[in-house]
Amino acid sequence: ILAVSICIAFPIFSSAQEKLTSLGDQTAVAVTIYNENLALIKDQRKLTLDKGLNDLAFRGVSAQIRPETALLRSLDPNNKLHVLEQNFDFDLLTPQKLLEKNTGKQIRFSSINPATGIETIQPATVLSTNSGVTLKIADKIITNPNGSYIFDQVPDNLRDQPTLVTKLTSSTNKQQTVELGYLTGGLSWKADYVAELNSDDSRLDLTGWITLNNRSGTSYNKAKLQLVAGDVNQVQPQTRNRGRVAMMEMKTMADSSVVEESLFEYHLYSLNRQTDLANNQTKQVSLLSVSSVPVKKEFLLQGNNYYYGSSYGEIGQKMKVGVFVEFNNSKQAQLGLPIPKGIVRVYKNDSKGNAQFIGEDNIDHTPKNEDIRLKLGDAFDITANMKQTDFKKARYFAPHHAAFESAYEIEVKNAKSEPVTVTVREPVPGDWKIIKESHTHIKSASATAEWQVTIPAESSTKLQYRVLVQY
Repeated sequence: ILAVSICIAFPIFSSAQEKLTSLGDQTAVAVTIYNENLALIKDQRKLTLDKGLNDLAFRGVSAQIRPETALLRSLDPNNKLHVLEQNFDFDLLTPQKLLEKNTGKQIRFSSINPATGIETIQPATVLSTNSGVTLKIADKIITNPNGSYIFDQVPDNLRDQPTLVTKLTSSTNKQQTVELGYLTGGLSWKADYVAELNSDDSRLDLTGWITLNNRSGTSYNKAKLQLVAGDVNQVQPQTRNRGRVAMMEMKTMADSSVVEESLFEYHLYSLNRQTDLANNQTKQVSLLSVSSVPVKKEFLLQGNNYYYGSSYGEIGQKMKVGVFVEFNNSKQAQLGLPIPKGIVRVYKNDSKGNAQFIGEDNIDHTPKNEDIRLKLGDAFDITANMKQTDFKKARYFAPHHAAFESAYEIEVKNAKSEPVTVTVREPVPGDWKIIKESHTHIKSASATAEWQVTIPAESSTKLQYRVLVQY
């Protein structure tokens, strides 16, 4: 086993003339996180620069900073900063990096004689660091030696943490507050929701959580946190197009913990308190909590359009009937708030009062007064059999070039102890007309016929219809 250690005679992470600022100088930080792994950081610090030219090492920035978006400015109106150039040093100090940076150079190598315990320090040249370490010591080539590598200094472009190095001029040598703003990856957020249905599936309680993930390589302490919901355009692989802020009616969510407002064509959620976002941390913040939201439950049998132009006979046995719940995002339903996209997980209490998971679905960004529809799964006790009972060519009229007449029977079975109503939705192609039916249909869309079929308890009902389709 290769056993090595690294010794640095005197650590130098910057040149003697370089000014250093770290998180200890930070006075405030604001973090705005977007949906697609993007965040805007505004980092304020107090520091003292020389009047005139300075090299400033801004330590503690995100490891995924987009340096081309960085903007450094003084917040003191009487002081002026002028940035001449900037470099982002993301090559971090590790034993392997130190060896790589010294390839072809002479270092010192320390080894201990296991028999005598005497330490020997010899000059050594690093020949290679590929698939191990190769040194030249005196006239010998040694691979993967056991011992310690001794370096006199750290290369200027090798840092112990991500650092933005800026060459700038300052109009004063007095202490001032500066702000570094930049876009970065590594920060993301999502919304998660938990809904609990009541006993008769007529209402639900809804709780929303914001889940934050910080993988940016630095921490944000006592941060002012804001979240943007919406699909913000981004020029790949550069930065996102951020619109102007249009301040409109503000809404308070989840007992005043989060405030919502309009931001251009998006929605901005602001946490009403400071929070810490540690590196490599997942944090949850309450978003909303409402109770007794009216819901509508629906059983849906969704058909296909392929069997209207050919003879198929048996189409499906024990076809699945989907189970959906739907509610309106309105004030009348206890909501009326812009709801960010996320996953809604639905629970219901069993006969003993224990909450049981009954399904989940994704929702998109939903403005107020829009419906939210969730598919929770397929019904166990409701099934359907479908067959084509007749098919023949029919007479067609211009501008059509073909016509078919076909008949169908859909038997819907209900094993429940109470009656249910199933929506049967059939996408019918071409120019179509229902010429005979056992239940009255509605034309819910240009290519969709829809029936409401009620099935008594522990019984079945047959839907029969004949349709003329012209192409």
